[in-house]
Amino acid sequence: MASVHDNLLDWLRDAHAMEQQAEKMLTAQAERLEHYPDLKQRIQQHIEETRWQQGVVDEAIQRLGGSPSTLKDMGGKLMAFGQAMAGMAMPDEVIKGSMSGYVFENLEIATYTVIIAAAKAAGDTQTAEACEKILVQEKAMAQWILEHLAPTTQQFLGRSAHPDLEAKR
Repeated sequence: MASVHDNLLDWLRDAHAMEQQAEKMLTAQAERLEHYPDLKQRIQQHIEETRWQQGVVDEAIQRLGGSPSTLKDMGGKLMAFGQAMAGMAMPDEVIKGSMSGYVFENLEIATYTVIIAAAKAAGDTQTAEACEKILVQEKAMAQWILEHLAPTTQQFLGRSAHPDLEAKR
């Protein structure tokens, strides 16, 4: 049977791997975007937030006497690589990337909601407060993506209807 501490540490390791995956996915997407400057700028901003989040999660793991899971981190990076490769082959890469980004942000929101509840149950107010700051950033990114899905789609459709313009990225 796992203790609250054990579960919290395991979920923090999951979050660490998730943030590593997010950084790889976002970086690959930002590097490929050419015709969507607002999206590219917001992704670049979120890459910086993601790097900060990795540090916060790493500190929490170490404070609880653990270390990140190399296996989970590698798995996250491999998944990000696979997603980037698959996206490159899609003619609507920017749209699929935006939809995937929205889904991923909601996974992060759920993950940090669970971690905050576990940290509070463990009496770890420092982790709970740090993850509440991360949660605010993840919610803001999810909301930004949602608000920009329709305009990005319109821009994509306009570009794809024009034979001299590339639309996919």
